[in-house]
Amino acid sequence: MATPARSSRLRAWMLEGLTAENSSPAAKEAAAQPHGRPWWRVMCLTGLDYFSTLGYQPGIAFLAAGLLSPLATIVLVLLTLLGALPVYRRVAEESPHGEGSIAMLEKLLSFWKGKLFVLTLLGFAATDFLITITLSAADATAHMVENPHLTSTLHGHEVLITLILIALLGGVFLKGFSEAIGVAVVLVGTYLALNVVVVTVGLWNVFTEPQVITDWTSALTAEHGNPFMMIAIALVVFPKLALGLSGFETGVAVMPHVEGDPSDTEEKPAGRIRGAKKLLTTAAVIMSVFLICSSLITTLLIPADQFQPGGEANGRALAYLAHAYLGSAFGTVYDVSTICILWFAGASAMAGLLNLMPRYLPRYGMAPHWARALRPMVIVFTLVAFLVTWLFNADVDAQGGAYATGVLVLITSAAAAVTIAARRAGERGWTIGFGITSAVFIYTTAINVVERPDGVKIGACFIGGIMALSLLSRLARVFELRVTHIEFDDMAQRFIRDTANRTIRFIANEPDNRDVEEYRQKKAQIRADNDIPAEDDVMFVEVTVLDASEFESGMRVRGEVLHDRYRVLTLESSSIPNALAALLLHVRDETGQRPHIYFEWTEGNPMANFFRFFLFGQGEVAPVTREVLREAEPDRARRPHVHAG
Repeated sequence: MATPARSSRLRAWMLEGLTAENSSPAAKEAAAQPHGRPWWRVMCLTGLDYFSTLGYQPGIAFLAAGLLSPLATIVLVLLTLLGALPVYRRVAEESPHGEGSIAMLEKLLSFWKGKLFVLTLLGFAATDFLITITLSAADATAHMVENPHLTSTLHGHEVLITLILIALLGGVFLKGFSEAIGVAVVLVGTYLALNVVVVTVGLWNVFTEPQVITDWTSALTAEHGNPFMMIAIALVVFPKLALGLSGFETGVAVMPHVEGDPSDTEEKPAGRIRGAKKLLTTAAVIMSVFLICSSLITTLLIPADQFQPGGEANGRALAYLAHAYLGSAFGTVYDVSTICILWFAGASAMAGLLNLMPRYLPRYGMAPHWARALRPMVIVFTLVAFLVTWLFNADVDAQGGAYATGVLVLITSAAAAVTIAARRAGERGWTIGFGITSAVFIYTTAINVVERPDGVKIGACFIGGIMALSLLSRLARVFELRVTHIEFDDMAQRFIRDTANRTIRFIANEPDNRDVEEYRQKKAQIRADNDIPAEDDVMFVEVTVLDASEFESGMRVRGEVLHDRYRVLTLESSSIPNALAALLLHVRDETGQRPHIYFEWTEGNPMANFFRFFLFGQGEVAPVTREVLREAEPDRARRPHVHAG
């Protein structure tokens, strides 16, 4: 059994860096690095996801488009450079702290509509990032098992090997987020260098053997007819290649790690934005060149039957060419590099998860406090990845639909967000351009959904799971003290100072007409119900609910004298009981007095009133205020007094 001291040390280690701020663990760690890191190093982190798709993208492209794979890939590259890249360069401008397009869209809808919309997008983001982790690890396993030297030993143990790779990835993040960037630079540099060799050799063989191109063009003509028909078919099938668009969302998510200028401010980090744009552009250009070249050489040099399930090129087309044209030794080195980058590709996805989920869910009250700490979230995401791997039996092809759906929904939402941003800024040209891009991505997403509906089903499972757990978490935390800070104006501070040396009495009032008769009757009724001496002074407290769907918020307190006789404190918050409890505790701490607050009982069904409080921040105020105080202050001798009559 662990000793209390050892348990305490484990808890401190697990919750290291936990704060009450509305930011993610990744963003906090980035903030601890005052100068950030050069954009090209951070590019390697997001490039783990993006560049690693070379391990399986050429094979998926051939299975989707057949001999038209190079043409369909060119369409994908055009969409990348002319669509996704401009969209995410604009997202980097609009959300330079790593919030991404979700934060841009969050501002469009208020109250619960906005929260549910964000939770839906987070569900697709979770689909994208978690499937990135599991699919990449599964493909790393496939490369390992298909290696000629290891097939006999490892075949049949794919699920176990994939689980081990995911566990190792989680172990890296348990050590610390920063270590991932150093590993990423080495893996990406090595992998791209080896791919340059494979692609160069492949292109040499294509162009030095003329019959290869002749055979391909003849087969294309025989199969599809004229060039216009080929282009039309390529436009129809290119959505199946959507995996080649992955990496943009994580490119924005890791922005807090990008080095900025000395003159950067929190509001205008111009240097960081410029570095992020370089990151996105460089990654897109590098990947575009590799996508076109790899699609061409694999389509022309690999027999079609080898791409099929069970074939030696299935899920590992470039590795097949490395073994076939550069020998077993180089092929094995290439396999090792591919296995490493595919295994660690989940690092960029893990970075995205650690940036997005803790940024939103705790702020909505839809995750426990420890969700703001790095290590507990790493463990949660790792366990979910275990479950996904087990459900899909570590099958790469089976996860492709869900991965593509998550990627496309996020890119489509980003395109819509920047279109709206451009329209609000009065930029007519950009509005039209982004609008066309949005339409293309909507088409691409729709085609993908029709072709692979399993992706939407899996995404719906993630959305349903996130919503269910979020609402349960909010229900469990409903009586927490949710006010993050309190601001008093000068008049409110004067009221509190004036009552510091006598019994402090507040009357909770739901404002109606706010005329003199309302306050006179309320004061007389409360005095009579609670036997308050006539000589004791009282203050009215009124709460205005701004956005009841917000869980945590600050509170502003204004003081005013109405009708030349009634002192009123006006509060603005997301919940009436929590605001009143926060006020009472603050006044106690400022004055050393235990204040009293007086309520009328609320009419109506108690359960209905509770749900009014849960959803709209109102309802049965008196008992809920008392319960919030009880949780916030366990010592009854120090707890403010609550009276109801």
